[in-house]
Amino acid sequence: MDQLRQSLLDAPIIEKGDYQYFVHPISDGVPMLEPELLREIVIRIIRKAEIEDVDKIVTPAAMGIHISTALSLMTDIPLVVIRKREYGLDGEVALAQETGYSESEMYINDVYEGDKVLVLDDVLSTGGTMKGILDALTHIGADVVDVVAVIKKAGPNKLDDTDYSVKTLVNVTVEDGEVVIVDEFGDG
Repeated sequence: MDQLRQSLLDAPIIEKGDYQYFVHPISDGVPMLEPELLREIVIRIIRKAEIEDVDKIVTPAAMGIHISTALSLMTDIPLVVIRKREYGLDGEVALAQETGYSESEMYINDVYEGDKVLVLDDVLSTGGTMKGILDALTHIGADVVDVVAVIKKAGPNKLDDTDYSVKTLVNVTVEDGEVVIVDEFGDG
């Protein structure tokens, strides 16, 4: 996982209010995402996640899409994108998204009771987006087989007091304007 680790150590930090935010190709699309980094991440997800019985990969727009697309192409598992826009299609389910710096609604289509899903996202930070997604999938009656976030920003999050478990590839924190690797192998 050398490329992911190095790319995180090189990531610039910006302030959004009191929130220190690292800018990274996986979470922001800038700087440019090199194919070697994406390939390294997807191979690591395949090794870590329970994907054998998964019917669908479920990911939130926008920054989970590129990772999930690459995973879908390598595993032939279909991809469902949770959108930020309501389309009004049959079976559409709304969920609340709450990040460290914003709140909004998102919408799930094409996930049904009994579907076996892998939930995949770029970063687990406050846990607000992931908790909203997992609550909505549970409400639908989907079987969440596994949950993976590529990067976890260490510290308390909204999943801490729940039964939800998220596997991560690397855990980081931001100290004095720099990314610090807390656990190079992540959770799970």
